Amino acid sequence: MKRNVGSYITKKIPGESYRAYIPPKLPPTLAMEGLYGLLEKAILSLAKLNEISHTIANPSLFIYMYVRKEALLSSQIEGTQSSFSDLILFEHDQKPNVALDDVEEVCNYVAALNHGLKRLQDDDFPLCLRLLKEIHGVLLSGGRGAHQSPGEFRRSQNWIGGTRPGNALFVPPPVEQLAGCLSDLENFLHDDKLPDLIKAAIAHLQFETIHPFLDGNGRLGRLLITLMLCNSKILDTPILYLSLYFKQNRTLYYNLLQEVREEGTWETWLEFFLEGIIVTSKQATKTMQTINKLFAEDLAKINRLGRARFTCQEVLDYLKKLPQISVPGLAEALQISTPTARNALKHLVDLSILQEITHKQRNKVYVYKRYLNLLEEGTEAL
Repeated sequence: MKRNVGSYITKKIPGESYRAYIPPKLPPTLAMEGLYGLLEKAILSLAKLNEISHTIANPSLFIYMYVRKEALLSSQIEGTQSSFSDLILFEHDQKPNVALDDVEEVCNYVAALNHGLKRLQDDDFPLCLRLLKEIHGVLLSGGRGAHQSPGEFRRSQNWIGGTRPGNALFVPPPVEQLAGCLSDLENFLHDDKLPDLIKAAIAHLQFETIHPFLDGNGRLGRLLITLMLCNSKILDTPILYLSLYFKQNRTLYYNLLQEVREEGTWETWLEFFLEGIIVTSKQATKTMQTINKLFAEDLAKINRLGRARFTCQEVLDYLKKLPQISVPGLAEALQISTPTARNALKHLVDLSILQEITHKQRNKVYVYKRYLNLLEEGTEAL
């Protein structure tokens, strides 16, 4: 079978020349026979995840947290150092423990994904180059990427690795080839000949190969997968954090992208991608079940209290979105008195639901530790 590989074009700049890569047209010719077993398992894994997401008591909360976990993981692949708790604190106007630029990048990813989903689902807007530019504009609004032409395709050559195109690990298409490559990608996004999961895997790889923006290509390319799965109704909501699999297999992930470019090993990449869908779906399903069980157990503890249970129930609901809190912060958020907030937190500590982590007499901080530990699984800094 003829392998689908691109070609190189030699470009000259003062002092040196370099080779830029032109990707092949889509779709590639595939040997699908060996992929059907994995594809079926991946579809079933996603279906189970979708099904369980409809049985939980507060689906909007899980979506809220899962989107943030995917945002954090995708940003960590690019070197961002913030943690899950840093992001949550930042979103609730509290000071995180790392540079604000790091947290803002993750926060922008959340906003970019929400913007894309709104345009696709609420506005019935097509998945197209114009929408990708809109999403990129949100992704790079503020933080370190604000000066990297947010929302605009690049007008200069970029590269991956090295200090210049001449010593780079990989040089994407030159600017004059960009429009043709992107047009081909856009046409492929609307081609229904391939299964949706296969299509998402190919589109992601081609986007990363084209690298159409000056910055944010990795994050937007991974975000594209989620948008495609939701747009095709494979997922009802963005509750899959595939970036966890990419992060855990980061070297292999990058190596496989490059192997496709050089050797046309599309099937190997697709096997890796489908395996990632299966593994991540199972992890997400297990996490969802564990968190749901934790909430039920802690609510049962609270319901054994007297009159204090009503305030403690409110506090527990609030902790599901902000698992780290202080007395003044809680009093302000729930519009309750400081003594009431303090007493509620004391009850939750006595019930072993919360932990006080400062061990100080004043300015105490309380953490819903078991919940936060579940959310942070896999988000350790690289």
